[in-house]
Amino acid sequence: MRQRILLIEPPFYRLFKDTYFLCRYPLSLGYISGTIKKFSSWDVMTYNADFNANCKAEEGRVSYFSGPGFYRYLDMIKDQSSPIWKEIAAVIADYEPDVVGISAKTQNFASAKIVANIAKTINKNIVVIMGGVHPTLVGSKVLECLNVDICVKGEAEQTIVELLNAMDGRIGLDSIPGIIYRKDGKIVENHNRELMQDLDLLPFPHEYAREVLRDYNAYPKEAFGSIFATRGCPYNCFFCGSRQLWGQKVRFRSPENVTKEIMCLQKEGLKSVHFEDDTFGINKQYINNLCRAIMLHCPEISWSCEMHSSLVDEETISLMKKSGCGKIQLGIESGNNEILKKIKKGITIESALQACKTVKKYNIDLQTFFIFGFPWDTKRTMRDTVKAMKQTKSNYLVYNIFTPYPGTEAFELCRQKGLIKEDYDDSLYFHQSPMNHFCSEMTYEQLRRLLSKIERMVDRINYGKLTMWERVMVIFSPGKLRKVQGLGFKKSLKKAIRILYKGK
Repeated sequence: MRQRILLIEPPFYRLFKDTYFLCRYPLSLGYISGTIKKFSSWDVMTYNADFNANCKAEEGRVSYFSGPGFYRYLDMIKDQSSPIWKEIAAVIADYEPDVVGISAKTQNFASAKIVANIAKTINKNIVVIMGGVHPTLVGSKVLECLNVDICVKGEAEQTIVELLNAMDGRIGLDSIPGIIYRKDGKIVENHNRELMQDLDLLPFPHEYAREVLRDYNAYPKEAFGSIFATRGCPYNCFFCGSRQLWGQKVRFRSPENVTKEIMCLQKEGLKSVHFEDDTFGINKQYINNLCRAIMLHCPEISWSCEMHSSLVDEETISLMKKSGCGKIQLGIESGNNEILKKIKKGITIESALQACKTVKKYNIDLQTFFIFGFPWDTKRTMRDTVKAMKQTKSNYLVYNIFTPYPGTEAFELCRQKGLIKEDYDDSLYFHQSPMNHFCSEMTYEQLRRLLSKIERMVDRINYGKLTMWERVMVIFSPGKLRKVQGLGFKKSLKKAIRILYKGK
């Protein structure tokens, strides 16, 4: 009998509400499962436990995450008799894996530990491997959870194949870079693995999805439209842990390889894709070549990306628009230049607003990201951020509360300032948590009162009271048009009616 590995994305959004869930194929597990299929003899199943196949997804509202949803989340991580944990136990028991691999971010680490416990409860001989951003940032601390046998740091595609070879007895764990494990009761940390240089060697995540993804047929086609062109980010934002995972030197897939993947997705019926790159367009010559390759080989595709506002210029945005770009996300974070300097964002609010104008000029949908509650934030600086939010004229605002994740520069600064205590529980803190208070200039009560008002404002802007004319404009915005075109006539009509009468 062939050996089996089960890859799991732990639940997070589902813990807040049954209709809040991750309705897409997790890109990291897509790459890992594809690599296992291509380069090993193991059977693999990928299970997105944050996907609910039994109901329709609902867009999450920030006021719900920080209100009733938060208390449901707390109940769910405390009560392992909840249906979601029983579902996970049933999947593990049914598949009977030899190895369970868990992808962990800080926000879902509490959930990941529960999944590890469930696996060991079902069969203590299951080898539990945990990788992802959180294990990369905190390293050996992951093994404080005794149900985790091996921690993987950094890029995991090559590491997982070598680990499976070790399970087969072909090599020893001591020869595998990028892992931390226990040996004779002691924790052993091997040297770091070098980053992959030729990203074209990676399989396309969707290539094996039909074979390996549990509930594949329940996902909409759009769930497989996430791709990347680069890995790495040269910027130095003090709150971000990306550079520890992907490095600061940017590595590029060839435009030919990227467009080949897009063409494959088009054959599967996809009409749009989203680039998951931390910073899209970092090299102007590369983005020019990629846009021209998309225009040549994938002329009907619509695509979106996240950019650093310093990279936005007329020539680049014009070419992106011509090649099918329908939406750009810009991380602005604060409307106050003093705060922007302290968080090492590398922009001013004036330059960021100019970038927004340039994007809107080319009739491209704009999403902007903002963060409230930085250690230096005051009522005045947060008012500046609210003002900037409105000035961007964004199609959608992404609201976050400052969260210092372990292993980042932000976490160390907050610890030094006494904002993080010894009893810090990372399960309580994430970008919409009402527990977040890492701001020296305001009491918890002052911050919470201000944030509650902002959360309601963001929900009104994103989902709320639009005039009938504004709702018509939403329907005919470039991004919404492309989205409804892919639904077919009946579903498009229903979507348009819902927007007209409900504003969403």
